[in-house]
Amino acid sequence: MSYRSKLRFWMIVLVTSFLFSVGCQKEVDGNVKAPDFSLLDLSGQQTSLKEHRGKVVLLDFWATWCMPCRMTIPELGKLQEKYRDKGLIVLGISMDDPGQFTNEYLRAFKDKFGINYKILRYNINVLRDYFGEERIAIPTMFLIDRKGRIREKIVGFRPDVLKKSLIGLL
Repeated sequence: MSYRSKLRFWMIVLVTSFLFSVGCQKEVDGNVKAPDFSLLDLSGQQTSLKEHRGKVVLLDFWATWCMPCRMTIPELGKLQEKYRDKGLIVLGISMDDPGQFTNEYLRAFKDKFGINYKILRYNINVLRDYFGEERIAIPTMFLIDRKGRIREKIVGFRPDVLKKSLIGLL
């Protein structure tokens, strides 16, 4: 590994660790309607939030290079499996740059890490709609109730908070 590669690796580790350590939860007014979106999945099919109305949606903004994001994957998979029959839908929105991380790469990543939920590719509109002018931190999860309202926003790897909040919606 070259010096530049090592330096880049350690910078990513430091930034990711910082984001993980400062992860926080921001209060969200439970009456805010979740912005609809139409994003492509890894097979090129459109998926919208509206098509999941009547279900509880866990929307996860993440990236393959983010260590705390990788830590959430098993938790999200367990939640998807355990609560699917109660109406839970997990949607992962990949923040990976499509120019560097192809759909083929993401499909291989999904298989390697046993991701059992749909992965979507982000676009600038969905980032603007969900984060506005805020600095984007990942992982960030939005819990959306059956009526399409954002009930909670969770920043960082916080499985106990996530599970408790989710159970309250199901």
